[in-house]
Amino acid sequence: MMNILVVGSGGREHAMAWKIKQSPKVDQLFIAPGNAGTASLGENIPVGVSDFAGLKKVILEKNIDLVLIGPEVPLVEGLHDFILADAELKHLKVVGPQQEGARLEGSKDFAKAFMQRHNIPTAKYLTVTPQNLAEGLDFLKTMQAPYVLKADGLAAGKGVLIIDNLPEAQASLKEMLAGQFGAASSKVVIEEFLSGVELSVFAITDGKDYQILPEAKDYKRIGEGDTGLNTGGMGAISPVPFADQAFMKKVEDRIIRPTVKGLQEDNIPYNGFVFFGLINCGGEPYVIEYNVRMGDPETEAVMLRIQSDFVDLLEAAANGTMASQAIAIDNRSAVTVMLVSGGYPGDYTKGLPMSGFDQTEGSILFHAGTKQAGSEVVTDGGRVLAISSYGSSMHEALAQSYANAEKISFEGKYYRKDLGFDL
Repeated sequence: MMNILVVGSGGREHAMAWKIKQSPKVDQLFIAPGNAGTASLGENIPVGVSDFAGLKKVILEKNIDLVLIGPEVPLVEGLHDFILADAELKHLKVVGPQQEGARLEGSKDFAKAFMQRHNIPTAKYLTVTPQNLAEGLDFLKTMQAPYVLKADGLAAGKGVLIIDNLPEAQASLKEMLAGQFGAASSKVVIEEFLSGVELSVFAITDGKDYQILPEAKDYKRIGEGDTGLNTGGMGAISPVPFADQAFMKKVEDRIIRPTVKGLQEDNIPYNGFVFFGLINCGGEPYVIEYNVRMGDPETEAVMLRIQSDFVDLLEAAANGTMASQAIAIDNRSAVTVMLVSGGYPGDYTKGLPMSGFDQTEGSILFHAGTKQAGSEVVTDGGRVLAISSYGSSMHEALAQSYANAEKISFEGKYYRKDLGFDL
């Protein structure tokens, strides 16, 4: 029996905790810092994801055997490395890459160079710093509109601009390098624009072998018909209809296998999840980006479709025994509809009381930005609640989540009613 610590506080961590809790291998489950939803599955501990000393204290006090690191920030900051370097902690099983592997998400430039080196299909690009700005401005002239500019570092999902005309793209490049996204845009990657439908593919790896998890499609824009500002994600659908066996074989042969092999060839230690942000261009998959953790809100749909013991997969990733694992997938559809705060992704109010939880049925409610305040649950983020449902089809599952979305109440509640419109 194991004591497990999940690091994080969002819908992704609630969904992972929900799945972990189903394993007979779990003794006690802890979530740091967790939210109002995770409190019903284990013990929430009020320690932030970047408070490494605080997390060490929790690990020792609670006799933790395995740590699952949910979000990208502590991975990029080196939480796994901190654990390995500590004599009292280094025996721990950790799921989540070390700092060097986390650069696949922490630096767009690092990721693009990695893909180029290992012949992984991706858009043409140039990395620009203030030193080669003139080259960057010239490179934009050789591209077709629209122009894609990406901050090199982590910018909380906000650091990507897609611009329709050249003078504006050139001006934006200068603004980004001048600090529009802080240190994250001290380098900017200019990319060729790829046209197609996006999807998220996930693998769990021990650095040598991997298992492919269910794929999903998420919806980033706040407005229906994919309009308006980018968000952290307004919903997700799994499986993705066009990701059939033939397409997924291309993904595995051209992208997943060469990525894992590339990490080995480059001597980059890596264990945990790889999130492949892909685009389907006329039946051919290309990588838009790597993430080094599960996606959110995709996790809240993907976890519903994993039938295997999730803790077996986590242990195998930590122990280097992934080759002996198999994964069973539920062939039903699973969807997630995200309820968000009024004003999000701009300014919004926190601390609004929520009600209606007891009215819902037939869906799983994963809390994203909530907290317990006395006897009530209140909003505590832009993305508040992920309503996940099964169905024999995407439409049936969505109908179930939408019915329950109506029953949850908080001031300013908003959700997209058109998920799946493009499938």
